Amino acid sequence: MNLLQFALLVAPLALKAEAFFRMECQGRVALGRIDPIVSPGEPALHVHSIHGSSGISMHATYDDLRNGQCTSCRVTQDKSAYWHPSMYFQDGETGEFELVEQVGGMLAYYQFHLDNLTAFPAGFRMIAGNSNRRNWSTWDLTQPDPPADQWYSKGLTTQESLGERSMGFNCLNYAGNPEPTLYRHTIPDKAFIDANCPNGIRTEITFPSCWNGKDLGSEDHRSHMAYPDMLRAGQCPDDFPVHMPTMLFETVWNVKAFNGRNGRFVMANGDSLGWGYHGDFMTGWDEDFLQQALDTCTANSGNILDCPIFDIISEEEARECTMEVPSILSTEDVEGPLRSLPGNVPIIYEDGTKEYGGDAPVEDSPVPSLAPNPITSEIAIVLPEPVPTSEALPEIQPDFNAAVDLVSSEAFPEPEFPETTWAPEPPAEPTKSFYSTQVVTEGDKVSVIYWDEEVVYVTEYYDSTTTVTVAPSAHADSVAKRHLHGHIHHRRHHG
Repeated sequence: MNLLQFALLVAPLALKAEAFFRMECQGRVALGRIDPIVSPGEPALHVHSIHGSSGISMHATYDDLRNGQCTSCRVTQDKSAYWHPSMYFQDGETGEFELVEQVGGMLAYYQFHLDNLTAFPAGFRMIAGNSNRRNWSTWDLTQPDPPADQWYSKGLTTQESLGERSMGFNCLNYAGNPEPTLYRHTIPDKAFIDANCPNGIRTEITFPSCWNGKDLGSEDHRSHMAYPDMLRAGQCPDDFPVHMPTMLFETVWNVKAFNGRNGRFVMANGDSLGWGYHGDFMTGWDEDFLQQALDTCTANSGNILDCPIFDIISEEEARECTMEVPSILSTEDVEGPLRSLPGNVPIIYEDGTKEYGGDAPVEDSPVPSLAPNPITSEIAIVLPEPVPTSEALPEIQPDFNAAVDLVSSEAFPEPEFPETTWAPEPPAEPTKSFYSTQVVTEGDKVSVIYWDEEVVYVTEYYDSTTTVTVAPSAHADSVAKRHLHGHIHHRRHHG
């Protein structure tokens, strides 16, 4: 098969691979040491930001989530619970810890990268990432991940490698080009963040989507699941034949509030590098309803409003939903300033050394950061070559979903169009002040959109033909929430 035949073959499949919906959880139902998966019935080891059903508790079950009175997510049928470690800033002078505030809650993406998707069954739960990981082994952190068609030859399709690269700590600068999802895999040091990330740090964690079809959980809360060989698409291991939606958590942290202060950012589990970042999920969906959503909510916009079976509440109502915090945790200060991380969690380094904070000296992370995604004005692409085979590797049978991911993978930071290079002509200088502009490609029409209303909600989706980025103003420090919709009043067309 030549390259043109390959492109023509995968093009009709791209629409399905693009399908997803983005669960908006603007509310945080709780902030505390609660984790019914790892620490059922007792205080968790570290603080989590928790979103979803008010039925969450230290010992919550599926029925408890379903019976919750409300949800801090906007779709009322979703009584799931989503949680992840909170972020803290450790002051370099005092050694004390202060909670870093989230911007706009959390987003949980349900992506349809695999075919024949199966809904999460009642009682299903899983964890992505490993809280104890403090080492990195599979790729040069100073370089972006290689294109997906090189993963096999570079040994990057093992479960270990996929698990390491399932997390991202993206630097947000709305004045420049957005960094693709999972662009960098470690928390940048404080000096880098101050210089390059005025609109925050976005933490990302991708969950495995291949299920063994038998177990609702496992002893380590991970072994019943596996990643497909392209991380979010591709082929599942033989022992994990059931395809589930690919879930990705995304949270933006207001690191700019600490700009100019000496110190560092650490996660609540004592992780200053980010390699132990993780996410937890317990389904609270009615299984039949979620299956209907997976079968019918196939828009590529990600907008929950485009799924007619969802009952949607306002952001304000979602924020009002809270859980009943257990009495054993109700008086615990988890915001600070604190002499140590809540739960007296130590910061643990690669060599196992532990540091408990207080007056301990704080040093910048020794791990070099990727450079910021460069600002460019041109969009150009060359389709990747098909995955090569050799005697050293088993022959890979064609897999349409894997092929789509090779073209649409976010490992390509600059999506391109076949056989053409396009650069937008400069629009006429607007006659009034706008917060930001946006370039959107729709077929052969290119639009430059001027935004009147300031927003700090960012959505990125990369495919083989289009890059769509809603990029707000750089004045994020004055805004405390993200909006799904801005007011678009002016549009210029090119093309």
